[in-house]
Amino acid sequence: MSDAPKNESHVIKISSAYDDPGQIITGSDVVFDVADFGGITPPSRAIGKVRDRYDLGPSNNRLALVTTDRQSGFDRMLALVPFKGRVLNLTSAYWFDVTGDIIPNHLISVPHPNVSIVRKCAPFPIEFVVRSYMTGSTSTSIWKNYQDGIRTYCGHVLPDGMTKNQRLENTILTPTTKEEEHDRPISASEIVNEGWMTREDFDVCAEAALAVFARGQEIAARRGLILVDTKYEFGRDVVDGTIRLIDEVNTPDSSRYWIAATYADRISAGMEPENIDKEFLRLWFRDNCDPYNDEVLPDAPRDLVIELARRYIVLYETITGREFDFSDGAEGDIARAIRENA
Repeated sequence: MSDAPKNESHVIKISSAYDDPGQIITGSDVVFDVADFGGITPPSRAIGKVRDRYDLGPSNNRLALVTTDRQSGFDRMLALVPFKGRVLNLTSAYWFDVTGDIIPNHLISVPHPNVSIVRKCAPFPIEFVVRSYMTGSTSTSIWKNYQDGIRTYCGHVLPDGMTKNQRLENTILTPTTKEEEHDRPISASEIVNEGWMTREDFDVCAEAALAVFARGQEIAARRGLILVDTKYEFGRDVVDGTIRLIDEVNTPDSSRYWIAATYADRISAGMEPENIDKEFLRLWFRDNCDPYNDEVLPDAPRDLVIELARRYIVLYETITGREFDFSDGAEGDIARAIRENA
């Protein structure tokens, strides 16, 4: 658990939302009134792991992305985390804003804390994972592969004798494929040779990924945080062909954050870094089941889910300098935000 002081009012609000028997997965129960669309069929929903996508039609070439409270990991649904959806959506909006000078992105507006209106882009089938530390718990993580004896990882040669959570000599790009069965680490040359992307497109995305990550590390450091690793996605605008940063940016779902002030002492003591991300929940599932193969997963413990929600909100407030808004994220308001942009 994080040793950072806890805002008890936050914990009370999160606990109340978690214990509410009427709790819903914000964003998952959006209902449209056909009359509000002038008799035209409302946009249909494409369900993702965390985000649901609504195609607003060919006339405006925009999508409405609704970030829900679903928590995924190991390619599975792990839990429902109160307020998580709006944390992710608003955190991404902040990062899109402060990195827009590096590469164009798909964000147009945020008409609701859970909703982003974005340009329609054709995603590249590669996730651009950027890492500065030897860590991770999933099968594609650099630490898991290193433990298994792999010393050339995504085209990068790693020295013997490294330990978990040690800083890498240089920040590295370690892409993974986006495949139906399971993502796999892949090198830049393999991406081009296997036909996943052209060299030109890959180079544009790779350069942008490293630059956005560097900006993220710089801002995080000023806030007392270490941005350890993250993943970025890119796509080509279907209208003008521009390559854009899409999906989410430097969120606690897609990124690992550690507390800078305690990192060195904890590593010296053989402890895990103090973190503000979902890693501790992934570790609980790894230690209590086989999250990749078990047909049914155990329920995530209540205290862990509440703590995860607290950490997400702490991260949002720390990064953006803004106070988190706990007001009701009514499904009707989400539907209205989508309708007004259709």
